[in-house]
Amino acid sequence: MTRAWVLHPDITSDRTRRAAQPALAEAVALAAALPGLDVIGSDVVRLPKPQPGALFGSGKIDELAAVFKEQEIELVLVDGPVTPVQQRNLEKAWGVKLLDRTGLILEIFSDRAATREGVLQVEMAALSYQRTRLVRAWTHLERQRGGLGFVGGPGETQIEADRRAIDDQLVRLRRQLDKVVKTRGLHRAARAKVPYPIVALVGYTNAGKSTLFNRLTGAEVMAKDMLFATLDPTMRAVRLPDGPEVILSDTVGFISDLPTELVAAFRATLEEVLAADLILHVRDISHAETEEQAKDVHDILSSLGVTDTTPMIEVWNKIDAMDAEDRSAAQARADRDPAVFATSALTGEGLEPLLSAVNAALEGERREDSVHLEFGEGRKRAWLFDKGLVEEETQDETGYTLRVRWSAKDARQFETL
Repeated sequence: MTRAWVLHPDITSDRTRRAAQPALAEAVALAAALPGLDVIGSDVVRLPKPQPGALFGSGKIDELAAVFKEQEIELVLVDGPVTPVQQRNLEKAWGVKLLDRTGLILEIFSDRAATREGVLQVEMAALSYQRTRLVRAWTHLERQRGGLGFVGGPGETQIEADRRAIDDQLVRLRRQLDKVVKTRGLHRAARAKVPYPIVALVGYTNAGKSTLFNRLTGAEVMAKDMLFATLDPTMRAVRLPDGPEVILSDTVGFISDLPTELVAAFRATLEEVLAADLILHVRDISHAETEEQAKDVHDILSSLGVTDTTPMIEVWNKIDAMDAEDRSAAQARADRDPAVFATSALTGEGLEPLLSAVNAALEGERREDSVHLEFGEGRKRAWLFDKGLVEEETQDETGYTLRVRWSAKDARQFETL
């Protein structure tokens, strides 16, 4: 086990900073999500102003160096951005390996990626991150001599060669990922021809999306009390009680300060949310920073291009983890908002009214219509029966007359067949 220490820089000039202790707790949970790490301790380091060369002041660096030496720390995790120069100087001063928040999240994603697409996306994000961290730290980065071995002008620096090699690898990965994206697009087009509504689960990491997904679908997606327990998206068909069959999509969890490299690399996966007919925003309502987490999720959805036209239902999950007073208050608040449902994916409490609301949001107001089909239009007839829309059917010499009960959306889909 690698002995690790977590630091959260609390920059007093940062007006947008989160509360220090909850932020530190999340950083420790992130570290715990990476196998092989033993988090020995953690600290909030208050910074009036970050130092450009080493982030922390010299006194704090010396103080922490003594702690790390005494505790035999091998890895320091800094919950925030660290420049390449700061990283190099701190590693030299402390004699440890150092990872910033982006590097830690990339390590977790790299460990969790299971599908070919996930592996490609993580590798692309990691290379984009590494490209910015090529610093003159080793002797092999001296300028190479050009020419044919005789006296010649200066050639390409090792940094430039490394950067070019990364760029070449990024181009290769992007081509491979483009093929995966194309395949995903074909799958999406195929699903559009079999018009099942798509319901996407989104939310902050560890909000309980996978637990809810498993309960609704009977699937066995890994669900643990751990950040980023699931990474690759999973889709399953599920029939709603007294409603249509839908495709339920479980997406990767979001987190505050999600690295831009990951947002870019995982855009292909997250585009499933853009194709959704309904979004279920799953929130851990028992978390102390649930409001801040909800804002982070909305910000990331906006950056992906999700607009207000896509209907969204808030699922206030984990009410079973609240004390009686807080639970009662949360339930009362949810009852006042028709787009909010207090639930427990673990116990199943509150899921019945949630599913009814999902059904109503997808189906809309239903009306009765009469549809006449010729004998050669068997595909349309089968579609109506598969969707459970037929109330009555009669047959004459020209074909079938069906009395259907459907929504405006069903009618539009029927016209495209």
